[in-house]
Amino acid sequence: MLNNTQTYSDIWQHCLDQIKARTSEEEFRKWFQPIVPLEFDGTTLRLRVPNESYVRQIEKNYIPFLKPIISQLYGQQTRLHYAVPRTSATTVPVAADADTTAISRFNTQTNTANIKNPFVIPGLKKIVIDPQLNPNLTFATFIEGECNRLARSAGMSVAVNPGNNPFNPLYIYGDSGLGKTHIVQSIGHEVRERHPELQVLYVSMNKFQAQFQTAYKNGEIPDFIHFYQMIDVLIIDDIQELTGKTGTQNAFFNIFNHLQLAGKQLILTSDKPPVELKDIEQRLLTRFKWGLSAQLNTPDYDTKLKIIRAKAQKLGAQISDDVVTYLADNISANVREIEGALSSLVANASFLGRKITTSLAKEILKVYVKINQKEITIDHIIEVVCQYLNLDHDRFNSTERTREIAQARQIAMYLAKQHTKAPLTTIGAAIGGRNHATVLHSCKAVTNLLETDKAFRRQVEEIEKRVLAQ
Repeated sequence: MLNNTQTYSDIWQHCLDQIKARTSEEEFRKWFQPIVPLEFDGTTLRLRVPNESYVRQIEKNYIPFLKPIISQLYGQQTRLHYAVPRTSATTVPVAADADTTAISRFNTQTNTANIKNPFVIPGLKKIVIDPQLNPNLTFATFIEGECNRLARSAGMSVAVNPGNNPFNPLYIYGDSGLGKTHIVQSIGHEVRERHPELQVLYVSMNKFQAQFQTAYKNGEIPDFIHFYQMIDVLIIDDIQELTGKTGTQNAFFNIFNHLQLAGKQLILTSDKPPVELKDIEQRLLTRFKWGLSAQLNTPDYDTKLKIIRAKAQKLGAQISDDVVTYLADNISANVREIEGALSSLVANASFLGRKITTSLAKEILKVYVKINQKEITIDHIIEVVCQYLNLDHDRFNSTERTREIAQARQIAMYLAKQHTKAPLTTIGAAIGGRNHATVLHSCKAVTNLLETDKAFRRQVEEIEKRVLAQ
């Protein structure tokens, strides 16, 4: 809390110390170091930020941990206002809990006022090109690994000097769900932060094709081509959709040539390399090869671990290292499917009121992704239970009904029901020669104890982990 001997600037330095401890060095240097405290009147802390991207980034990704720091050091009632240097206004006030999606974008005046703008923002007097960028798809949220390092590094080089680098066009390719759209949108955001005077536009080839068809019907092809020729950084997603579309290819060739000659930057994505594209004019294919072609591969093991941890943190979920390792070991999928499966796991755990364990992960994820696990057998479960509880097989399979043996059988039945496809009668016959009603009773007894006895729950979780680690 602010006292009489401290200035708001001194307190801000304490804030930065706590922020630095909770962010990566790159995030801190990029998003927080440039912020300057301007004024604090007891309830409102005014911060100067370099541009509007900072406001969006902070509000979208950092407010959950930033607000408690501000409240602790400046007071519970403190609200944030951001001062953004602009040509038409001095500040953009935004409350710390506000929705920043309505923050206006950069207004760049062009000298092509009579050209029809397919991305016009209605109600603005100046021509404004909405870059069509998703605020969540930035380099800060992109998980780098061996599978994507070349594309990521080249993308950052392009963002630093768009149009003035060896990677023009930058052609990024790979299977669906590996992060092509994320990385090219990250480039777009980075360009806008570093070069706010440049016009950036992201558009899918399907949308480009639809616009071309509308322009053709309305006799507006020249306006359509001229509009795209005034873009400084043009990002085209799914360029393979040009296949077989002769008219669109001709229009895109004119746009591509003009931008190249004018020193503008082109960024393309595709599901295959240029040499494998079919039914696209050779003159275009040749140009696609002029710059750099960078492939995105399926995430390697270390990258999967990073993705799972980052996604879990974003979802606000506490996931143990055992569960993270289990997911990385057993999910063989692309980035999108890994994220989707984890979201489903977290949601189901919340709805069911259960702790996220490897057992729940297996139970839930088998619906969403293919689990790369060897089939677990009842014999394997019995072996693990006996080994963990230090019981020999003869006692386990005997007619003995002591509490120790009875509970061991119940645990084995519970795990067999959870992790095998065997019917209840088969489970009962294999464990003590019991019937299906005994198996149901045992499973219910174990479930009740899991909810009420912490020591028992830890014991079962450890046994289950060993069963799954076969």
